[in-house]
Amino acid sequence: MYRCLFVAIATAALVAPAAAQMQRHFPATALRGAIVVSSTSEIKLNGRAAQFAPGVRVRDQSNMIQLTGALVGQRLRVNYTIDTSGLVKDVWILRPEEEAMWPWPSTPEQAQSWSFDHGAQVWTKP
Repeated sequence: MYRCLFVAIATAALVAPAAAQMQRHFPATALRGAIVVSSTSEIKLNGRAAQFAPGVRVRDQSNMIQLTGALVGQRLRVNYTIDTSGLVKDVWILRPEEEAMWPWPSTPEQAQSWSFDHGAQVWTKP
């Protein structure tokens, strides 16, 4: 019985660090920017007033869902998507190695004119 418990704990200890370092895959519609969270729904996106969509999904650097209320007052470097109404729908708070992936489009026009390799998570300018 104790051996089974030991094996379970040892397995969890080995898997947890590997899961934390897993590369996240962003959609081709994800743009790069900076947000300042003013309230649970109001933000500044790249210096302009914007809003979170109802049901926004904010993922922290460990890819865990964060409540918008916990982010009030913070300035964050993020990848984000916009819904059809122009509201911020998905947000990924970037880790340093993700922020270093450059170039990354910051406008829809750039995303449409550049090419994206989804597997490598790399954008290429024309």
